[in-house]
Amino acid sequence: MDQATHKRYLDYRDRFDYFGRKMKQLSMAEYEAAEKELADLTARGETAWDDEEEARYHELLKILFKD
Repeated sequence: MDQATHKRYLDYRDRFDYFGRKMKQLSMAEYEAAEKELADLTARGETAWDDEEEARYHELLKILFKD
């Protein structure tokens, strides 16, 4: 994991303490995979998504506290 990703993970953990009380906290590997999946969906663009991908995109934003 690169330094920038590690910093984002630490920021995620800080936000989790406040926002994620009813959620499962992601491990570093899970966080990295979720971030990669979000980046892949974003790169494809909203017009290329089907309904499941759009739902997953919004779920990832919520899980990663990016919305």
